[in-house]
Amino acid sequence: MRDPIHIAGHEIKAGEQVSFDVPIVDLSTRTPMTMPVQVIHGAEDGPRLFVSAAIHGDEINGIEVVQRLMADRRLANIRGTLIAVPIVNVFGFVSQSRYLPDRRDLNRSFPGSARGSLAARLAHLFLTEIVANSTHGIDLHTGAIHRTNYPQIRANLDQPETDKLARAFGAKVVINSGFREGSLRESAAKWRVPVLVYEAGEALRHDEPSIEIGVQGVYNVMDALGMLSGVGKGGTADPLIARSSSWVRAPQSGVLRDPVSLGATVGKGDALGYVADPFGTGRSKVKSRGDGMVIGLTYLPLVYEGDALFHLVQSSGEQVDAEELDVPTADPDEEWEDHDQALTYG
Repeated sequence: MRDPIHIAGHEIKAGEQVSFDVPIVDLSTRTPMTMPVQVIHGAEDGPRLFVSAAIHGDEINGIEVVQRLMADRRLANIRGTLIAVPIVNVFGFVSQSRYLPDRRDLNRSFPGSARGSLAARLAHLFLTEIVANSTHGIDLHTGAIHRTNYPQIRANLDQPETDKLARAFGAKVVINSGFREGSLRESAAKWRVPVLVYEAGEALRHDEPSIEIGVQGVYNVMDALGMLSGVGKGGTADPLIARSSSWVRAPQSGVLRDPVSLGATVGKGDALGYVADPFGTGRSKVKSRGDGMVIGLTYLPLVYEGDALFHLVQSSGEQVDAEELDVPTADPDEEWEDHDQALTYG
């Protein structure tokens, strides 16, 4: 029998499936706050995979992915270990917020500190108790509120093991993305734990196709790792490998009408939508700056001039700067200076 695994003071023996709560920080009312964890420690040696959701508290698709995954009785026969954390940012989850009570973004707070802010302490706890006990990871996300993402994997494809798992997941879009400073993925990489980030759907909404792809994607990765055979579907034969990224902004304030569909393929100059005033007059065309695929868009039709409306990727280039994947706040003239023909920032 293999050795037991120890997480946050809990010993899980080989062949056991255990659920427990990891203490975080009490509320100001003295109410304890805990992070739920479920571990399946297989009887046979193998990889140790963590699957986490709700690092941003309002991103709930991933919670449903974890729930469906852990309800599968076949997992009792896995080789290796599965560590499931359905809600990392429990503070944001109960308040339906992306952030922690101190308004910090947990996914910008790694590696954290045991003596730091609330965000730093939670990041440190997750890193030392979950990541430290893992060999691989999958972190589940959605778009921000009023924004939706086409199902996609974000990973550093320059690392062979990560590249293999990213393709095995089965998403139709795989973005070769660098590391964002302060992110879980960056800190895990320093611990030699490759992590895939799965992005799909919108905050505070369940999206059934995104959930189904997420569940099957985890199975595909487990199959590729040799943890559980017969559950994978072989991934996507020819995913789009995206290596550059851009955002298209509103040319004027007004109401966005006739937006293109998520996942649409567009060419330079194509209409992504139209922005008009409340009377439907003074209509402006929102044009694509180049060829690409729409992997993100706003669901809120009320826009201001300069708002980022559509997120496009294309296969040319080398690697997307992770900061470009977030909704940009920089001046658009600076972003596109001398790059009118490109889909990537300078």
